[in-house]
Amino acid sequence: MTEHPPQHNHPEDRPPSPAAFADRAVAAMERHGPLCVGVDPHPGLLREWGLSDDPAGLARFCEIAVEALAGHVAAIKPQAAFFERHGSAGVAVLEELLAELARRHTLTVLDAKRGDIGTTMAAYAEATLADGAPLAADAVTVSPYLGYGSLRPAIDLARRTGRGVFVLALTSNPEGASVQRRGEPTVAGTVASAAAADNTGARPCGPVGLVVGATGTDLPADAGVDLAALNGLLLAPGLGSQGGTPADLARRFAAAP
Repeated sequence: MTEHPPQHNHPEDRPPSPAAFADRAVAAMERHGPLCVGVDPHPGLLREWGLSDDPAGLARFCEIAVEALAGHVAAIKPQAAFFERHGSAGVAVLEELLAELARRHTLTVLDAKRGDIGTTMAAYAEATLADGAPLAADAVTVSPYLGYGSLRPAIDLARRTGRGVFVLALTSNPEGASVQRRGEPTVAGTVASAAAADNTGARPCGPVGLVVGATGTDLPADAGVDLAALNGLLLAPGLGSQGGTPADLARRFAAAP
C-alpha cells in the first residue's frame, strides 16, 4: 500500500497530483479489497457496545474500531454528525480518530456532506481538505444541490492537496428520488456528467468520485447515471445493516470499471 504522509506536513512536502487520492485508494483496494467501513457511533450503537453516550464512550468506540480495522480495509468513513452532537469534545475525538488513522496509513473518507456557496464552501473545504487542518481527511463527501459549480472550492483544493471528494449523486434514501431523478437529463445524471468532466484525462482516475447507493431495485443507468463514463471512484453506502448485499453490488455496479 502506498505510504500515506502525516496530516501536518507543509504543503511543499506533499506533491500535488490530480490523481493522488485515486492512486492511494486503488492501491488500498488492490491490497485489502474494496470495503470502506463506516464509523457511525449513534446512541443506539454505543448502547449496544456497552458504552456511554458521551465523549468518553465515543473515544472508546473509536479505539476499538481502529484496532479492528486499521490496516485491514481499504478505507474508514467516520460520520461527522455523530461526533458533532457531542460538541467540541466530540469534534476533538474525531480529530484524533483522523490523525490516528493517518498514522496507521489507513485512508479516511469524512462523511460530512458539506455544501454551500462562495466563502462558506471555501471554509468547509479548508476544514476538511487543507494540509494541516485538524479535520483533514483523505476525502470528504459533498452535496451538489446548490449547484455543482458551488463545489469548485472543494474540488480545486482537493486537486492541489492530493485529496478527493465524493459528490452525492444517486442516494438510496427514498426521499432522494424526488430531487435526483427529476428532469431529462436527470439531476443525478447532470451531476455525474459534471464529475466526469472534472476527471477527464486523469489516471488511474480523477479526484471527483460519486456517492451511488448500493441498495435499490433499478440500475444507476435507469436514473441517467453513466458509471462507465465517470473515470472516478464510487462510494456505495448501504452494504450490511442497511440491507445491501454483495449480489446487489455486483448487479448495480456491473457497468463500473
